[in-house]
Amino acid sequence: MLKLYGKYFSIHLKSTMQYKASFFITLIGNFLTSFSVFLGMAFMFQRFHRVKDFEFSEVVLCYGIMLLGFQIGQMFASGFKVFDRMIANGEFDRILTRPRNEIFQVLASRVDFVRLGGLLQGLVMFVYGIAQAGVEWTPLRILTVIFMLIGGSVVFSAIFLLDGAFAFFTLEGLEFMNVFSYGASEHGKYPLSIYGKEMLTFCTFVVPYALFQYYPLLFLLGRSDRLLYVFLPLISCWFVIPCWLVWRLGVRRYKSTGS
Repeated sequence: MLKLYGKYFSIHLKSTMQYKASFFITLIGNFLTSFSVFLGMAFMFQRFHRVKDFEFSEVVLCYGIMLLGFQIGQMFASGFKVFDRMIANGEFDRILTRPRNEIFQVLASRVDFVRLGGLLQGLVMFVYGIAQAGVEWTPLRILTVIFMLIGGSVVFSAIFLLDGAFAFFTLEGLEFMNVFSYGASEHGKYPLSIYGKEMLTFCTFVVPYALFQYYPLLFLLGRSDRLLYVFLPLISCWFVIPCWLVWRLGVRRYKSTGS
């Protein structure tokens, strides 16, 4: 399966490189979009210095991790963002006739290399936040960072999967789903506790952003010594299950376009 995906990845990369100028211009634009958010945060902290009890470097670290997870998910799961078109033009009919799993085929159908610009920006913010926040590195804290990136990537990929699954019922993408993807990456630039207890509860038990963003961040910054916080990002991966169930329901109810 990985070998086959590698072949798809190579094909998409070669296709993208056929228009190098367009690719790099769009990539730079993606980088600058994320950078403008960073500048907005910097200007705000020049005025207020702290958000709740978090300093600028800690917020930058928080946003860097959130942005990395979002961009990785969007890069590799972007096929689900255009899945409504695959249904409309009959391409999903062809997918169902092939021996490979349909989720794998949709994943492999598109790799959005433009998101490398956002990934680079997230990496820059992450490195800056780590350097300025004074994180004392231990094996557990290194593991925490790895788990945060895995959890963020999986949760955002699951959201894109759910977005695609709704196309089985609506025949087109639903704009409100952007609240949980693009909107989450926006409000996730700050620790989720600043939005109040209700929001933190929602982001813990419904759509588990807080499990890979807020709680492990507390452990990373030395604000908590609860060992559970290290592994919460892995627990956040449970969100894939209900999204997958909606997808399977959609596949079972799917009727061919007849094309």
